[in-house]
Amino acid sequence: MRLFLLVAALTCLIASFAAHAQSAATQSPAAVQRAVEEFVRAQTSGYTGRATFTVGKVDPRLSLPACMALEVFVPAGGKLWGNSSVGVRCGAPAPWTLYVGVTVRVTGSYVAAARTIAAGQTLSQADVSLVEGDLTQFVTPTVANVAEAVGKTVSAPVAPGQPLRADVLRTTPVIVQGQTVKLVSQGQGFRVSADGKALTNATAGQLTQVRTATGQTVSGVARHDGTIEITF
Repeated sequence: MRLFLLVAALTCLIASFAAHAQSAATQSPAAVQRAVEEFVRAQTSGYTGRATFTVGKVDPRLSLPACMALEVFVPAGGKLWGNSSVGVRCGAPAPWTLYVGVTVRVTGSYVAAARTIAAGQTLSQADVSLVEGDLTQFVTPTVANVAEAVGKTVSAPVAPGQPLRADVLRTTPVIVQGQTVKLVSQGQGFRVSADGKALTNATAGQLTQVRTATGQTVSGVARHDGTIEITF
């Protein structure tokens, strides 16, 4: 009986030591670092351009309870772009959250002014050029290819070498409200043209309305040459 009680006591003591060791275990800073790196690598793999990143050093003196499953996340309102941070949290056995600094750089192409561009100017091929650089240095989105810029007007001046921001581009209307336009009606085996008056502004490819000489209102697609095409 005494032997049984001794064995039981030793078993309880061993279990107590094991529980104490479990509670005293701390989270490995290296594991946190690896989890953040894997998360950022996965998140930036689909970026347009060539993405590189560096993760801030997790303090080796970190003393947090060991976590069963680390969860890495981007804080609300955050973005993995330029200098930012990600959060790492643990739900069990003891909840905690910490934040790690991250720097993301994305090298890609963007359109820049080849010469001084005045506000209201319609862009030609000679006004712009395609250059390569770090896209994360720009606060607002830039134009990615020359075709997006040519034929558009700019709402603000752009200095030589400066990036062309997407928010300053305006599409030039090919049809102006009140303008006399040529209506071209076509279908299988026929093509008829007549004059009309545009009721709205329209850019190339946009659906617009025109009043004919008889007072009828018709809809058609504006073309680059200023005609309105009605297809049957």
